[in-house]
Amino acid sequence: MLLRQVIGNVFRRLRRERGITLRELAELAQVSVPYLSEIERGRKEPSSEILAAICRALELELTDLLAEVQFDLATAVRQTLPVRLQTAAIRVEERSHVQVPSGPRASAQVFALVA
Repeated sequence: MLLRQVIGNVFRRLRRERGITLRELAELAQVSVPYLSEIERGRKEPSSEILAAICRALELELTDLLAEVQFDLATAVRQTLPVRLQTAAIRVEERSHVQVPSGPRASAQVFALVA
């Protein structure tokens, strides 16, 4: 997942939570509707000035935006962690013929083997 996608998702979620239309937010932030739409869809990576303008329009501190982005990124990583650990475990077994542990503490043990 790219950072611009997470930022766009956060902006869209916060805009909808506040009951603001895309057009209203674009006017408040003084950006075009198509450009704001591209940002929300994660297709454009906004400059720091545009981030600040959108945050001001949403009455949001930049630090709060970054906290939301961090939370969403951490959630995405946690959701993919079992798959990544399983893939890493297969690679460890293939390379070293080490039997990869299973059970409730397997994730930590696999991580230790991969690291």
